[in-house]
Amino acid sequence: MACQFNSSETAALDQLDEYVRDALDLIEFANGPVTSPWGKLRAQMGHPGPFHLTMLGVGNEQWGARYLERYHVFAAALKAQHPEIKLVVSAGPLPSGEPFDGLWSSWRTLKADIVDEHYYMSPEWFLANTGRYDGYDRSGPKVFAGEYAAQTAGVTRDVNRNNWKAAIAEAAFMTGLERNGDVVVMASYAPLMAHVDAWQWKPDAIWFDNLRSYGTPDYYVQKVFANNVGTRVVPVTPRAEGGLYTSASLDERNHELILKAINHSPAPKPVQIKLNGVVVSGAVKVTTLASADLNAENSFDHPTAVAPESSILDVRTGAIALQLRPYSLTVYRIPVQQ
Repeated sequence: MACQFNSSETAALDQLDEYVRDALDLIEFANGPVTSPWGKLRAQMGHPGPFHLTMLGVGNEQWGARYLERYHVFAAALKAQHPEIKLVVSAGPLPSGEPFDGLWSSWRTLKADIVDEHYYMSPEWFLANTGRYDGYDRSGPKVFAGEYAAQTAGVTRDVNRNNWKAAIAEAAFMTGLERNGDVVVMASYAPLMAHVDAWQWKPDAIWFDNLRSYGTPDYYVQKVFANNVGTRVVPVTPRAEGGLYTSASLDERNHELILKAINHSPAPKPVQIKLNGVVVSGAVKVTTLASADLNAENSFDHPTAVAPESSILDVRTGAIALQLRPYSLTVYRIPVQQ
């Protein structure tokens, strides 16, 4: 199936064999032994070891009866030969309504592995949807938040801005992704990179020219979250109240409690962390990403106008009084003993 926003060209059902074969050959190239035809080619190209491919996407932003008919063909062949490979399927181009609801109904019935949801929405939408996955069925298909970015002026419009207003809204939304890590198994901001003189749409995480590059505030939100991932989600209250958005996880590898707190208000916000079931055992590492100006952006000349700052907080008890900066994302890595 070609992109349904463009040509919408579709191969006939009786002409799918070569495409299904391509998918099977891809899996063999990635994971097969060097004694197999495609595994041998991989080894000849300099990579004798397998790539350990675990997932394969079947469609991207596809929808409708034609998509489901072709999914059945691919799924039957792929699952018969490679039941270990999880299939990622499309929820369409929108985060609600049709075709989203109809597709999700089908995927639940078919017991799909992972459903790819996309949302290019306003910053206000991201703030309003921090609890989106709180009520998802824990026994149903998992979710891949496969493409998302706040659009300050409208979907993919050339006047969209990579400003702090967009980035902090995405950060608030991501606390909901993290809290629901048992449902949302992957997430990725999109698009990733754009050349300043040859871009397809805005916003983008990283902008570059022929000599330079810079990360946007959106990029730094992604970096801060990616560098502060725990191994187990732990409950935190409040989750979203009065401009405060939070998530917490325990990093059992480093014996740290990781707390993320977003203050989406123009004034400093006093908060208190009260730890239950753990004992603080050292200095707290703090990372702060903030700007009092929601219109703040990075640029080639000022690449870190909005960028993470690091500090240390001396803590001696399990009750920690804090002052969150206006319009800020703050991460606390608290050493703990259980």
